[in-house]
Amino acid sequence: MEFAWLDTRWARPFYLAFVLFLTLGLLQAIKLYLRRQQLLRDLRAFPGPTPHWFTGNQKLLLEDNLEELEEVVRKYPCAFPMWIGPFQTFFYIYDPDYARTFLSRTDPKSKYIYKFLMPLIGEGLLNLNGPIWFQHRRLITPAFNFNILKSYVNVMTQSVNIMLSKWEKMCGTQNTLVEVFGDISLMTLDTHMKCTFSKETNCQINSSHDEYVNALSEGSKIVFKRTYTFLFHHDMIFKFTTAYCRLQKIANILHQYTELIIQGRRQSLKDKKEQGNTEKRKHQDFLDIILSAQAENHNSFSDTDLHSEANTFMVAGQDTIAGAIAWLLYHLAQNPEYQERCREEIRGILGNGSSITWDQLGEMSYTTMCIKESLRLIPTVTAISRELRKPITFPDGRSLPAGITMVLSIWGLHRNPAIWENPKVFDPSRFSPENYSKRHTHSFLPFSAGPRNCIGQHFAMTELKVAIALILLRFKVALDPTRHPSPSVQVLLKPKNGIHLYLKKIS
Repeated sequence: MEFAWLDTRWARPFYLAFVLFLTLGLLQAIKLYLRRQQLLRDLRAFPGPTPHWFTGNQKLLLEDNLEELEEVVRKYPCAFPMWIGPFQTFFYIYDPDYARTFLSRTDPKSKYIYKFLMPLIGEGLLNLNGPIWFQHRRLITPAFNFNILKSYVNVMTQSVNIMLSKWEKMCGTQNTLVEVFGDISLMTLDTHMKCTFSKETNCQINSSHDEYVNALSEGSKIVFKRTYTFLFHHDMIFKFTTAYCRLQKIANILHQYTELIIQGRRQSLKDKKEQGNTEKRKHQDFLDIILSAQAENHNSFSDTDLHSEANTFMVAGQDTIAGAIAWLLYHLAQNPEYQERCREEIRGILGNGSSITWDQLGEMSYTTMCIKESLRLIPTVTAISRELRKPITFPDGRSLPAGITMVLSIWGLHRNPAIWENPKVFDPSRFSPENYSKRHTHSFLPFSAGPRNCIGQHFAMTELKVAIALILLRFKVALDPTRHPSPSVQVLLKPKNGIHLYLKKIS
């Protein structure tokens, strides 16, 4: 009897624990089942591709099936639900009327991709919401006014010319195959380091900065995979993966990089103040402006905010512009007649010079049309997402309740055959004044629209124009018929194995 009593005594807690966990598991399963049924009811007005019972439709993006995504856009007008596992869906839209309705609202950013980006960039303009976002936007907007941008043109020119000199040494007088995306990434990093921090890094020549560029690329891959792998949405699961450990290391690389620069600037300012040196630099940079914002709003703009905004500008700007320049070169290599027309226009404005002014950028009308058409075909930011704070009703009468994660697929919008005739064809005339004025205001959104549009869009267009003008004056670009770049969907759209082009110096 004594042993039976001991067995009962020790078995009872385990039995009760087993029953408790079983009950909790059953309740969670019921909750998930009810959630799925509710989602099915909410989305019944919107048909879409049949999802896998466990993984949903995530292969559309995780496997870079962009052609399949285009087929879905063609088959299901306006929108479709993309299932991320059996209990979560992202509602994809790619119709201009839907986009206008969606972007006119002030719904908060999605809790998924923007939350998952926090280890890399902290909480900045890209992922903040509400009054704090508005305050940061107001404080940082002066960094992108036209007077500041004008002063950046010379900085951009200097960085592009360093890259071109490197290419000239590589090519000589021969027609030489070059992987251009890597060099362009370093060039845009050089430009952003100068415009953000007034920092001379020699990163285009000194390969020690490759670690920062590679960390950005690898980090975005991890964040994107986490977003579209529903099991990784749970922190408890993700923290047990090797990807989590690697993401922490990448975050440390990025943060240490910017921390050293910010502390260096503060020390420099302190030293100058102590020495009575009040001489100003030729241009104000991004760090000047946010340090000034912090000095004026110390209680509401902390050191953490300062680091987050500096990281956001570097991460959100450097890779997006590098990709846009590289894909533009590829499209012009694909279409030599358009390339030559751009070159003639640029030569007519700049002559054979190696410099460019702010006013001259405004004269590059045909080149701007080519830039926009390239951004239509390959938008480096393929989607933006929000979580509906209240129900939404679309122009066709269909509606969705609050709580749904909505994704505006810029890729789908820009390749929607209901909007663009022959959407896969590179045709700059789509953006001629007479043609573009006939289009829907929300049919072309490389920089989003509405109150949360891209704060750096004029900076991006300025850098694109400077880069392409100076490149085309010194080089002809042609395709390598054996290597066709394919876009890889990460947080940003990047060439999977780089972009290889033949470069020939113009004598």
